[in-house]
Amino acid sequence: MNVGQVLAAARALGVDRLDAQWLLAHHLQCTRAWLLAHEDHGLAPEMARTIGEQLARRAAGEPLAYLLGEREFCGLKLQVSPAVLIPRPETELLVDWATQLLPTAPSAEVVDLGTGSGAIALALAARRPGLAVTATDASDSALAVARGNAQRLGFKIDFALGPWWAPLAGRRFGLALANPPYVAEGDPHLADLVHEPVSALTAGGQGLDELRRIVAGAAAHLQPGAWLLLEHGHDQGPAVREMLKAAGFFLAQTRTDLAGQDRCSGGRMPMFDQELTPEAHG
Repeated sequence: MNVGQVLAAARALGVDRLDAQWLLAHHLQCTRAWLLAHEDHGLAPEMARTIGEQLARRAAGEPLAYLLGEREFCGLKLQVSPAVLIPRPETELLVDWATQLLPTAPSAEVVDLGTGSGAIALALAARRPGLAVTATDASDSALAVARGNAQRLGFKIDFALGPWWAPLAGRRFGLALANPPYVAEGDPHLADLVHEPVSALTAGGQGLDELRRIVAGAAAHLQPGAWLLLEHGHDQGPAVREMLKAAGFFLAQTRTDLAGQDRCSGGRMPMFDQELTPEAHG
């Protein structure tokens, strides 16, 4: 079997041509441009068999990132597995916001809550060499993936096993980020995400429970003037801002993604000597 025949088989299965090209390029360790010029290139029988099996899995809905075992995020090639949520481009907005805040953060120490593959923590470490980054996750399997990514990329991250703030007793940070499960129970989009860990996608109800837990525990772990940044659903911005304000955060605000939808909200802990005024709450 050659490259052109594999692409024809992918089309017959209903697999997107681009996905098939990525699979071929991954196994052949070549570029997509090379594939276009070498459709008559023959494949070893074992490779052809492996690619055929993966095309069948892709046709059944398994994400391409799990088949490749990797996903790019903020310019980093991260290894992923079904133990972790696949990093999304939308989450880069959270990293961008945090990067902008770092120069004014009260401490150089940052925490990524529910790190999964380690995407957010590693992206910040890459952008700010020497930054002290801690990452937590309730899943030991997820932390194993994150630790592997940190080791492979050469970044020193302090990993801690446990939900949200639980493994961080007595520690305070200058900046905290989280991309928690926020999809509402029964959301029709969940049907398209059955291959990803459900615990990383939804916490049931309206999808706000884990966001509330993070906000509620923040005061005991953030320094005065520190920011908490949270990714959430497109219709959850107002609710998250209200959570932040009720918990004493100032400057509660929301940022939109490239589609113009609410995607991240954040707020700042007050300084001890700051005058508390209604206007300060934003």
